[in-house]
Amino acid sequence: MTCLMVQGTTSDAGKSTLVAGLARLLKRRGVKVAPFKPQNMALNSAVTANGGEIGRAQALQAQAAGLQPHSDMNPVLLKPSSDTGAQVIIHGKAIGNMQALDYHAYKATAKQAVMDSFNRLKEQYDCVLVEGAGSPAEINLRENDIANMGFAQAADCPVILIADIDRGGVFAHLVGTLALLSPEEQARVKGFVINRFRGDIALLQSGLDWLEDYTGKPVLGVLPYLHDFYLDAEDAISTAQALTNKKFTVVVPVLPRISNHTDFDALRLHPQVDLRYVSVADELPPCDLVILPGSKNVRADCASLKNNQWQKKLNRHLRYGGKLVGICGGLQMLGNSIGDPDGIEDIPGEISGFGFLQLTTRLTDSKTLTNVSGQLVLNDEQADFNGYEIHCGISEGPALELAPVVFRKGSRNCTDGALSADNQILATYCHGIFDTPSALQLILQWAGLSDAPSFDLQSYRETQLNRLADTLETHLNARWLTELESCQ
Repeated sequence: MTCLMVQGTTSDAGKSTLVAGLARLLKRRGVKVAPFKPQNMALNSAVTANGGEIGRAQALQAQAAGLQPHSDMNPVLLKPSSDTGAQVIIHGKAIGNMQALDYHAYKATAKQAVMDSFNRLKEQYDCVLVEGAGSPAEINLRENDIANMGFAQAADCPVILIADIDRGGVFAHLVGTLALLSPEEQARVKGFVINRFRGDIALLQSGLDWLEDYTGKPVLGVLPYLHDFYLDAEDAISTAQALTNKKFTVVVPVLPRISNHTDFDALRLHPQVDLRYVSVADELPPCDLVILPGSKNVRADCASLKNNQWQKKLNRHLRYGGKLVGICGGLQMLGNSIGDPDGIEDIPGEISGFGFLQLTTRLTDSKTLTNVSGQLVLNDEQADFNGYEIHCGISEGPALELAPVVFRKGSRNCTDGALSADNQILATYCHGIFDTPSALQLILQWAGLSDAPSFDLQSYRETQLNRLADTLETHLNARWLTELESCQ
């Protein structure tokens, strides 16, 4: 088959993980494979080699396939800025903000962008692995659907359904989802995958036999629950971590519109770091380092922090010698003011920041999207790093003259970020700066973990992708995998 679509009975059923694992498995078998998600709604995003923006999960799936991320892999990305509105990104570029009802009407136009990207990928690769969104049984979203069965029908793509048994009710999820599809859509479903099973498979066998007999569809595999398994989250924040031998505490407030929280995965997985996500309404626990993360609605999120007494909390943290880092939106919040005169993220207006750094920010409709590399300089030490910028803001002010980051952009260098005169506050527009082992180690040393060991997130990702592919090879139907491998 030249394409295969993985749809889920629920959000977080394992669609992204299965596509990533299949991509790595097929790559190892010599198949030229590419990932594709027609429409994604997520605040974790990545910058592509062609200067576009796509969902973080598709960038990870590209890595699994041995490819550089490309905007065709996720032609429609929605980044929510409120409960009813989102920035709409087509082929990697923001076209504006839309309310939910407006976007629902726009989907017929977005479908053309989806099909154009899919057809380009299909011409370049032996197999395109497609990830659905949410559930195909969301009746209210069926009209003009481009995320699930609407796409599968248009692309004539076979579908497998995955369900998470760890949540409970797996047979009801699969049978109910199938029942809510049209007869034509039901025929498109080629089989089921059951995800995150714990226990003795013999105890499940009678249920599997019943499911196959009742639906006439094969169970293509039962995947075991993988303990201590990590892949970049599409959107949900993972708090899973080992709590042994942790000697350094980092706190990240979970903003209402937090974005790119995958920035902190290297900290969460670091053997000596206790990373804690806290609600903005919670007290700030004793810690060594506080990080203000990125935001899709920076003024509203800054207001949420200030309304919950974070000015007082951060003042106390700094007074007792703690360190503070701001990344992207976090950098903007640390300054004197954030202005949005054109209503880029919300209604036009301006808000005061925390005032820790002498800089001001103005949001503009010109979005910076670029992969960067450079050097981080702290405490007269330096470390090379790779990262990326995704932001609409332009920041200016004397604090930026003490920039700790030097980007290498082509033949020229430019500076980024700010470092307070007392060396307690660090800010940068660069996402992913913790992903480079030397930069992570230098920041932890600057923040007080003097003997911080190195941790390589990229190598850890590779180990996890190979572990996932090994699991699929063991637990998925061998004949079906052979058919998929031969693109039949």
